Amino acid sequence: MTEAVAWDLAERVAVRVAGREPFSESYHYDSLQPDFEELTAQAEDLVAAATGLRSLSGPARARVTDRAGWVRANVASFRRLLQPITDRLGSRMAASPLAPASRALAGTQIGIMLGWMSTRVLGQYDLLLVEDDSPEDQDLVYFVGPNVISLEKRFAFPPREFRLWLALHEVTHRAQFTAIPWMRGHFLGLVDRSLGSIDPDPRRFLEGLKRAVDELRAGRNPLADGGLLALITGDEQHAVIQQVQALMSLLEGHGDVTMDRAGAAQIPSAERFSRVLRERRQQTRGPARLLQQLVGLEAKLLQYELGERFIEAVEAVGGPQLLARAWEGPECLPTLAEIRRPASWVERVGSSTPAHR
Repeated sequence: MTEAVAWDLAERVAVRVAGREPFSESYHYDSLQPDFEELTAQAEDLVAAATGLRSLSGPARARVTDRAGWVRANVASFRRLLQPITDRLGSRMAASPLAPASRALAGTQIGIMLGWMSTRVLGQYDLLLVEDDSPEDQDLVYFVGPNVISLEKRFAFPPREFRLWLALHEVTHRAQFTAIPWMRGHFLGLVDRSLGSIDPDPRRFLEGLKRAVDELRAGRNPLADGGLLALITGDEQHAVIQQVQALMSLLEGHGDVTMDRAGAAQIPSAERFSRVLRERRQQTRGPARLLQQLVGLEAKLLQYELGERFIEAVEAVGGPQLLARAWEGPECLPTLAEIRRPASWVERVGSSTPAHR
């Protein structure tokens, strides 16, 4: 079957766009792997103490990589993630004389996106690749070494503090998906539902563009609530995408809150780290800002803010015990409307009887 995306080209383009960070040649680079191995283990203990969540899959494994390594890991993830769409699109393209050009165009576009993202990302817990093949490459906490060192040098961050702070965020995400037994299956199920039923029809894209024009005329940003994907999905898929957005707002907000809270005693510079990275997120301008919006990263950045506000509001009413209700089952997760109006989630879940696990 013809593949809809030239994935080998996507990887080559992404590596070229990623470029080389000068600090990848720094003598400090060699300290990253042993530091992150030690600090990731420390972060797990701190996260468990702060949240009560400890992975059921054993200790976390840290892997320091360069931008090209991050690109290769994420090309593999995207290939699996997009397979429900690319398989159907590939079947349609098989008889088309334009198939090679379409494959190359799709590969180039994905490569540009991943290459740009590789210059920004500091750490990542990759949950999409937990499969039977290559177990040594599964369930890893990645840290992009050149980007980490670049920020440490640019802002004079104390390296050990900053690295522990980063590890706390990624280990929190791993705990969310591996300490809560139903979470990973629920999340991947939502992703499959949102992508698996999309009709890869060019007419759908044109309809999405029409909706974008209508949004602009109404004075709203058509890309601010999910990126390009949200424009080419129907009402059913859009509802599922909103479930994904609500879940990610909760998880990202929880990751940021835990990162600051769990490391408060060990990381005196945590407030400064948080402020600098928040400003860094907001400073993207021009074509990079448009790319962020097209791929949905603009919506992802908003998730941090909405999620933190939700957690603060919930804990102001019932403390961490009330927030913990969200981990009891999918039915206890907040909807996107409840993320935006926490009192409605408190009213719905806070008044119900806790489930027995």
